[in-house]
Amino acid sequence: DSIFFRDGVRRIDFVLSYVDDLNKEWEKKLERRKEFESNLQKAGLELETEDKKESEDGKIYFVKIHAPWEVLITYAEVLNIKVPIRENDIPSMVENPLDCMLAPLRLPEKVMHPEPDYFTAPFSKDKQELYLINDESTFFSPSMRNRIVNYILTRCPYGTEEGKKKFGIKRLLNNGTYSAAYPLHDCQYWKKANDPNCDNERYTLYMEWARFLRFYKEQPLDLIRKYYGEKIGIYFAWLGFYTEMLFLAAVVGLICFLYGLFTMDENMSSKEICDPAIGGEIIMCPLCDRECEYWRLNTTCASSEYSHLFDNVATLFFAIFMGIWVTLFLEFWKRRQARLKYEWDLVDFEEEQQQLQLRPEYEAKCTQKKKNPVTQEMEPYLPITSQAVRFCISGTTVLFWVSLIIASMIAVIVYRLAVYAAFASLMENTQTLQPISGLLTPQLATSVTASCLNFVIIMILNFFYERIAIWITDMEIPRTHMEYENRLTMKMFLFQFVNYYSSCFYVAFFKGKFVGYPGAYTYMFNRWRNEECDPAGCLIELTTQLTIVMAGKQIWGNIQEAIVPWICNWWGRRKARNNPENLYSRWEQDHDLQTFGPLGLFYEYLEMVIQFGFITLFVASFPLAPLLALMNNILEIRVDSWKLTTQFRRPVAAKAHSIGVWQEILNGMAILSVVTNAFIVAFTSDMIPRLVYYYAYYENEDSPMSGYINNSLSVFQISDFPDRNKPKLNPENLVICRLVYRDYRYPPDHERKYLHSMQFWHILAAKLAFIIIMEHVVFIVKFFVAWMIPDVPADVKAKIKREKYLTQKILHEYELEKLKERL
Repeated sequence: DSIFFRDGVRRIDFVLSYVDDLNKEWEKKLERRKEFESNLQKAGLELETEDKKESEDGKIYFVKIHAPWEVLITYAEVLNIKVPIRENDIPSMVENPLDCMLAPLRLPEKVMHPEPDYFTAPFSKDKQELYLINDESTFFSPSMRNRIVNYILTRCPYGTEEGKKKFGIKRLLNNGTYSAAYPLHDCQYWKKANDPNCDNERYTLYMEWARFLRFYKEQPLDLIRKYYGEKIGIYFAWLGFYTEMLFLAAVVGLICFLYGLFTMDENMSSKEICDPAIGGEIIMCPLCDRECEYWRLNTTCASSEYSHLFDNVATLFFAIFMGIWVTLFLEFWKRRQARLKYEWDLVDFEEEQQQLQLRPEYEAKCTQKKKNPVTQEMEPYLPITSQAVRFCISGTTVLFWVSLIIASMIAVIVYRLAVYAAFASLMENTQTLQPISGLLTPQLATSVTASCLNFVIIMILNFFYERIAIWITDMEIPRTHMEYENRLTMKMFLFQFVNYYSSCFYVAFFKGKFVGYPGAYTYMFNRWRNEECDPAGCLIELTTQLTIVMAGKQIWGNIQEAIVPWICNWWGRRKARNNPENLYSRWEQDHDLQTFGPLGLFYEYLEMVIQFGFITLFVASFPLAPLLALMNNILEIRVDSWKLTTQFRRPVAAKAHSIGVWQEILNGMAILSVVTNAFIVAFTSDMIPRLVYYYAYYENEDSPMSGYINNSLSVFQISDFPDRNKPKLNPENLVICRLVYRDYRYPPDHERKYLHSMQFWHILAAKLAFIIIMEHVVFIVKFFVAWMIPDVPADVKAKIKREKYLTQKILHEYELEKLKERL
């Protein structure tokens, strides 16, 4: 279980593996490997090959790579790596008086801060005595070393084919010359290594971070950064901060839900619906044409009571609160990010050359060259005409797949309309369903089954979208790695946004809004009558849709992330379990793990940003959404850390000073959430019609809300039914029925029969006024809060200035000393 060469001194910084299969390309692959490994040695790297006879299955060769000191210092200067020059003398922050209360959540200091805090400066070969080099073998951390070696591997040539110079380990992996390339974990995760020179950081991370029983503990971000690099460290910092902020939103959302629960008995609307003398005497018009019968309003008693859980005054408060919470989250994250940038030496960090350098795929596919005005060197480029054609194909493909999502949503709507009539007829005419008919209305039954069907379709489409988005982005041939990732991010987010949220937008803003009235119903494709909302409103159906899609996605996501890699690794290692442990080497153990690819973090961010959309865009319909997200994220942190520590090969360390383009996506969703929640409260909930009735149309001063149900349900004369809509049976010889939805039409004896009444226009004006007022209030508060909270904390600004001053002073003194020596 060693991480050293056979001499026990030289550390293994990277491992390449290959299978010597005797197929038709065997000789070509052999030549490529010889040339590549020869060039690696010319670059200064040291190689040691393990013969396939030494491998557990007798088929795989392993090439171990070590970077000697001279190579490390050369490329540390090239990559502008910052290293310690003096221990930090800036006093730490004043102790928080609440620290003693938070002690149970803390981790040991050695785990939280595995290294002393230093002033740092970019490494220079000519000034080696300036840096705190105590031991050359440990001066550069393993993550720095594997980053340097990976930099060399991605640029090392291996020959010329078809008149083009070929280079880079990525191409060799793609064409099968090598089967894998990876840095090593430092030990087994469940026990420490026997070698005293091993750091055992993987074991520490597993024991203190990756186990679920540590869910209440803080994350050892400095150790994560040291072991995996800044890019992965910043993701877990963001995820942890997001989860902490969710705690506040979850508590407020739970309080709003409990308010709805405790005031259920005081809700006048549900009281009137459940009252046999009121709701029991109100005859409702049939839910479908011809087959459905007339029914009584009090059969929806249970659903009207449950809708009050989410449709009450607290919902309005929570929608406004979440608009402000989003701003606080984004602004405080900027401050947290600024602090991390300082602590992790990323203040002067510009996107590293590895990201700015041309992608190998770009160089391979672009045969034409032109002079770069900055470097004055000839570089490959893609002609404007070729770019335009590729973007046209890309745009057309994106539009086609977005249209496919919309078509699938329309198919689900058609399903809703087709089965709605069947549910309505079945529930009215089947005696066996009577016990549950009060709880499960036709509208709710349709909504639940449609939501489940929609979730299945979403999961199927997601499978294709991931591949389509990658294919489109590859076809565009982005110039740099950063450009590639940003383009892929925008496409994937667009697909996921439409895929996950389209059904919620339909229920929130379209369902029940274009129904018409008996005799003038609106039909889809001239066949299916448009859906009506439940008498208690559409909000309960939006809540159902949101719960099924959000909870289903989170459960499925955790299954995919945790169980699938575990099964793959178990299957891959089934033979090795029969062999003695000393025959199963460290490089073979890691070879059998799953690969955490370059897009590994991309999918993690995407999952969390989609969840962020659920808890912000539609939170007015479901105050418990932040609580669901909080419970998922507590599990998500541990699942992500567990799989990264135990199920995946060690990723190559990479730098990142922020969460990148995701920050802009979160900002855009924060602004959109204010608009969507204002529209949900105005048009989907029943709050505005109730308020208008309370202040302008009440009939009883002592109880202003009494009579609201009777006032809100329009009257229709049964004799006015056309043959297409008229029920086959009318055993009670009823004369009038009431419309299910709040439509506010004049009665049949009015001169403006069945046209919208003045109350309808008053309510519409109130809804529009509410949207304008709520948006302006929330936006003003948001911008005021954003202005009040500086992006960089004052103490961090002071520390940055102090460090720059001291670093310049140290460098200046060093130059003076050198000048004196020369003189």
